[in-house]
Amino acid sequence: MKELEYPFDAEYVMKKRKSLKRTLLADGSSRLKKKIAVLGGSTTNDIVVYLDLFLLNNGIEAEFYQSEYAQYWQDAMFPPQELIDFKPDLVFIHTTSRNLISYPTTADSNEEIDKLLDAEMQKFTSMWESIQNTHHCPIIQNNFELPFYRLMGNRDCWDRRGKTNYVSRLNERIYEYASSHEGFFVNDINFMAASFGLRRWSDPSYWNMYKYAMCPDAIPEFSFNLANIVKSVFGKNKKALALDLDNTLWGGVVGDDGVDGIQIGQETGVSQSYYEFQSYVKSLKSLGILLTVCSKNDHENAIAGLEHPEGALKPDDFIIIKANWENKDRNIIETANELNILPDSIVFADDNPAEREIVRAQVAGCAVPEMDGVENYIIDLDRNGYFEVTNFSADDLRRNEMYKANAERAAQQASFGDYTEYLRSLEMTAVIDDFMPIYLQRITQLTNKSNQFNVTTKRYTEPEMEETFNSSEYIRLYGKLVDKFGDNGVVSVVIGHKNGDVLDMDLWIMSCRVLKRDMELAMLDRLVERAKEQGIKTIRGYYYPTAKNKMVKELYGTFGFTKLSEDKDGNSVWELQTEGYEVQNHVIKVGDNSSIK
Repeated sequence: MKELEYPFDAEYVMKKRKSLKRTLLADGSSRLKKKIAVLGGSTTNDIVVYLDLFLLNNGIEAEFYQSEYAQYWQDAMFPPQELIDFKPDLVFIHTTSRNLISYPTTADSNEEIDKLLDAEMQKFTSMWESIQNTHHCPIIQNNFELPFYRLMGNRDCWDRRGKTNYVSRLNERIYEYASSHEGFFVNDINFMAASFGLRRWSDPSYWNMYKYAMCPDAIPEFSFNLANIVKSVFGKNKKALALDLDNTLWGGVVGDDGVDGIQIGQETGVSQSYYEFQSYVKSLKSLGILLTVCSKNDHENAIAGLEHPEGALKPDDFIIIKANWENKDRNIIETANELNILPDSIVFADDNPAEREIVRAQVAGCAVPEMDGVENYIIDLDRNGYFEVTNFSADDLRRNEMYKANAERAAQQASFGDYTEYLRSLEMTAVIDDFMPIYLQRITQLTNKSNQFNVTTKRYTEPEMEETFNSSEYIRLYGKLVDKFGDNGVVSVVIGHKNGDVLDMDLWIMSCRVLKRDMELAMLDRLVERAKEQGIKTIRGYYYPTAKNKMVKELYGTFGFTKLSEDKDGNSVWELQTEGYEVQNHVIKVGDNSSIK
């Protein structure tokens, strides 16, 4: 919804929040249902109201638990039965500098200040550990905004007795904790307060009257930023950026002005702005974001513009270049099909408001930010948090190369008349085995990103995945696929829960970038092998339909399972007997963890 994307009108959102929620709930979208516990050191009601809206807009329907005012520590350390019964999927701790009671004094020694800092950090770490031990779910913790006054003036920032110095050092301790603990994330209110304006943000009158830790005008932006972390934790990030060219990546129209006439480089302020935007876009590749072009242009002119010597982006930076005279909504849908992702995984950036409106109307779920002036392009994309990073794996670093290799595979496929021979020509090898700690982050990430090839659509947090990994009640498999064009990384995950001599399948997912490569058959072969080794006679599969996973509705049927039942909503149950099972994969050479060098 355009009204809930940056730059949104906070006053409008505050006034229309009820009607906006009704509109969102009435659109018929299928959303993840999550439970979020908010433990507050100040008033949190309005934060939850706006967080609810922004999460709905990101495909998450949340149910909330809120602690009583300033009872965050008590609820964390001694959880009431209501919170235990709530079983949160995520805990958010809303503390601010207002909750730091003890600050250094000008009479304190360095040793006394260090002890004060240690005690404050111990209070928080004990709270985080208690939450993790009780609820086994991700935690989001605010860092601390700077105090709204400086007792020692500018000296306050570097003198260890200064409040601003103390807060900065405490924040550093929190960052160190976050870097060494999975499932722990920091909500950067220090940046938000600075961006909003610390004087306005920390207006004491609202604390004195309502115990608001920030002014009411800042609450929607705060909740928006928090929602970006939550949706990223639960796998609702965007995957690709489709970019217009003329007056988006450079100033001017390359077809009219010629390559020499477009604005890009270091000569003027405007050309520098386009260069900075190109540099920002190029840096998104390092996060695994797929870059594509969607431009009304002659292909030759588009390539010439991208080869401008002063530009930061080159043709090789893009997975797909759609430079033609087709409607842009059609090009975006075709791009999604070629990448094997859904259109709602794409962000479309275009300076032309008419083109933006067409794509908004015609491509459901595609994000279309306002692009108002080249000097604002980076902020328009960055503040929307489309690509918020909570988990980051080695596969993310190589994603663009993986998709380029997919294009090479597609080109080779076109030269083969027999598909099986084509698959053999890929010289595929796979590692399919029980989970390894080194891959747990990627495995968890895959469970939250795979929508189309996901029979149960079950999601896992990192603590939940670690619990599954350490349990003897499951048969777990990950699949890593390599071929002559490159390493595809971890592309499939299977989890089955042992119930006597029956294995109930909790999860069967696969990355769509390796569809139709027989990887699913190789996974099935290994699953049956492991099931037999552990005395399993029956494998029971489940399919739960969503708007996105229709492609796997008959997956178990193609595997040779027998359908036992299907209800009116399309939920189905399937069974396979392990005795007499015949191997189905004949094109992938499969190894185990011992084959990894």
